[in-house]
Amino acid sequence: MPHLDATGLGRDLGDQATFVQFSSTVCAPCRATRALLADVTAARPGVVHIEVDAETRLDLVERFGIMRTPTVLLLDSDGLVRRRIVGAPRKAEVLDALDEAIHAA
Repeated sequence: MPHLDATGLGRDLGDQATFVQFSSTVCAPCRATRALLADVTAARPGVVHIEVDAETRLDLVERFGIMRTPTVLLLDSDGLVRRRIVGAPRKAEVLDALDEAIHAA
């Protein structure tokens, strides 16, 4: 599985999990995804949301094969990608993925 660490993101990863959201400034679903992930992470200590501008981080876009925004990579506490969500996710999908990632670590 691909690995991403704090050095590559410029921010510390969460102790339990990290949502890495690839976004574009003109993407309406990206704004909805940002709000959803902010809500989910606010209620979960140890879970972090990092938003990455896909246009300025082409290195990560290429490395992780990002073809569309929003795309969310869910990392476990070690920075391993546990789930990829393409398009605006539903809250239930985000919570299921998060629980799975935390229990897999």
